[in-house]
Amino acid sequence: MYTTNDTIGNTQENAKIIHEKQSNDRPYQSSLSSPISIEILLLLSVLGNGLVLVISYRRRKKMVGSELLCVNLAVVDFLCCICFYPLSILSSFNHAWLGHHVTCVYYGLGCYIFGLCGMFTIAAISVILWLDGANIRLVCCASWLIAAVWSSFPLFGWGEYVPEPYGLSCTIAWHSYHTSFKDAFYVICSFSCFMLVPVLLIVMSQIQILYKVYHFTYALSARGIRTNLRHAEKRLSMVRRVLCPMFFCISLGFVTAWAPYAVVSFLFIFHKDNRYMAPGGFVFPALFAKSSHIYNPFIYFYFNKAFRQELHFLLRSFCPRLARNRVGVRSAIGQEGLPGGPHPIQIQLQELGMSGGGVLGEE
Repeated sequence: MYTTNDTIGNTQENAKIIHEKQSNDRPYQSSLSSPISIEILLLLSVLGNGLVLVISYRRRKKMVGSELLCVNLAVVDFLCCICFYPLSILSSFNHAWLGHHVTCVYYGLGCYIFGLCGMFTIAAISVILWLDGANIRLVCCASWLIAAVWSSFPLFGWGEYVPEPYGLSCTIAWHSYHTSFKDAFYVICSFSCFMLVPVLLIVMSQIQILYKVYHFTYALSARGIRTNLRHAEKRLSMVRRVLCPMFFCISLGFVTAWAPYAVVSFLFIFHKDNRYMAPGGFVFPALFAKSSHIYNPFIYFYFNKAFRQELHFLLRSFCPRLARNRVGVRSAIGQEGLPGGPHPIQIQLQELGMSGGGVLGEE
């Protein structure tokens, strides 16, 4: 027969088991729900970067080296949104992370690989534009390889992937700085070598590019160079009006989008409690960082005339009604060239032709 003490003991043991299960599940639970914002980010990113990839494929024989890095960045943004963000959207509807540890590692690993690759690509764009020349394909392969190798270390016990404080995505366990020396070393290296160093390279390169353009302009005007002046001015015009503004906007947007997330991650490294990392305070930096996938296509289309022309031609091929028409009005003249009464009016509808774009949209 069971005694009262046995009943109490069983009850306490069951309560302990339930408490442990709730404690284990707590990191994967979320009281926040932001599916609409993530859905908007996903839709705009897939649409914009998808158009960039389609147009880049159509212009694959006309593309130059710097544009290949932009294509690599579009691939990063497109695949990241397709492969990982739907899981975050489903988890937001469920108010808990779906799949627990397995899917958390999948999401954290993939997003970290694509995030590092995107950062390396933007840093490479700035450095290559500054130093004038590099093997673009080698740079792209190196970016993917370094990002994949460094992101895989948590799979072997050096760092880990855990849910973020608001429970709708997973990332590097920044708080593991306090657990062991190797985890602390991985966190510090991740933050310094793969966040601060690329940002510093981007800033320094952009400053040097601006100085280089200014110095080149001053040298031409001061020396009064006549030989190949038109070619030099044309090259300078292309750099000033297309390359520099476009890459500057890409770099500035990336740094601006990821700066709040870097700040809260830095606070999370050195503070174990949640006082500095409330879930509500972490949502905005995380969503703002994800917005970096959206604006790059708009930058391409704004600065690159060839992209705009290809987009117009693509829209015409799918929907002819979107083609702009020009209406011309002319009066019919008699065979003798003399007016012979009222002249009939002829209306001509002429579709605007498409002219092929040159390098970076310059004719």
